[in-house]
Amino acid sequence: MSLPASRKKGQKYQNTIPTDEAGFGKMIPILREYVNNKAENTPKKTLGPFKTDPSVYNTPPASGLRITWIGHSSILIEIDGKRILTDPVWSDRVSFSQSFGPKRFFKPPIALEDLPPLDAVIQSHDHYDHLDKATIKFFADKNIPFFCSVGVAQYLTRWGMAANFITEMDWGDSAMIGNEIVLTSTPSRHFSGRGITGRNETLWSSFVIKGPEHNIYFGADSGYSPEFKAIGEAFGPFDLTMLEIGAYGKFWPDIHMGPDNASNAHLDLKGKLMMPIHYGTFNLAPHAWYEPIEWLVPMAKQKHINLFAPKPGEPTEVKGAYNSDWWKEYLS
Repeated sequence: MSLPASRKKGQKYQNTIPTDEAGFGKMIPILREYVNNKAENTPKKTLGPFKTDPSVYNTPPASGLRITWIGHSSILIEIDGKRILTDPVWSDRVSFSQSFGPKRFFKPPIALEDLPPLDAVIQSHDHYDHLDKATIKFFADKNIPFFCSVGVAQYLTRWGMAANFITEMDWGDSAMIGNEIVLTSTPSRHFSGRGITGRNETLWSSFVIKGPEHNIYFGADSGYSPEFKAIGEAFGPFDLTMLEIGAYGKFWPDIHMGPDNASNAHLDLKGKLMMPIHYGTFNLAPHAWYEPIEWLVPMAKQKHINLFAPKPGEPTEVKGAYNSDWWKEYLS
């Protein structure tokens, strides 16, 4: 089964199937949903602090695959001898201003300065909760290869990165990380833009990360689509799928999945273990901060899905099903 390359109408990238992106026409009902919402969107109890011991990275994972979930979609992946960081966001707020906008529930468990040497950084798309200006500026002079969706390089170079360290990838493109890891850009169902103008003028993607021993999938942001089954057929099975379960709402069902569709996507992908991401870090939707993971756990059991849900900042080897239940101690 072949995967589609990206396509445009004029300057605008298109999803593979018709998609309601919850644009300006839905702003009033979306705002009304927020105003009338009574859920615990922000934790009443302060989360954390979570702390990562950097010395852990002095010893490679015995299994060859270790994950440190920084929070949201920021993940430090150690796979078959390489270290890859996804969608790194260390700022307090995911907004055009650090004075207002969605604020972190907990500080990043490891400082940028304490990260181990990286072999690559993946940037899936240009939204503020995935592409963070201050974090990119930290990496700008570190000579780390960045792999990003088409169009995103303009931000990286604007913030100080040298163009020769950036590889833009269209859907279906592959690139090497070192000599053994093959990174392939695959479709997702989402949208892009960092302001009122320029919507969908850069691409959004998911990624297959295949090493000599392990094969994993980073879903980034996506609504449910037939492409999950196509990706599973073309690149699966996967040892681990990293899929967004949070930031859903009834007025934007096409661009985020929620736990039910995310678990269905995992099955389509032929995943062995499912790691929930994109939850428990920022208030981005009118649901309780803990709702996505609380719903996912029984749902996964019902669908015979093995979860991999480590605590934030906890370097955890991927050897089988694991659920830390980290959020439960913060429930009201």
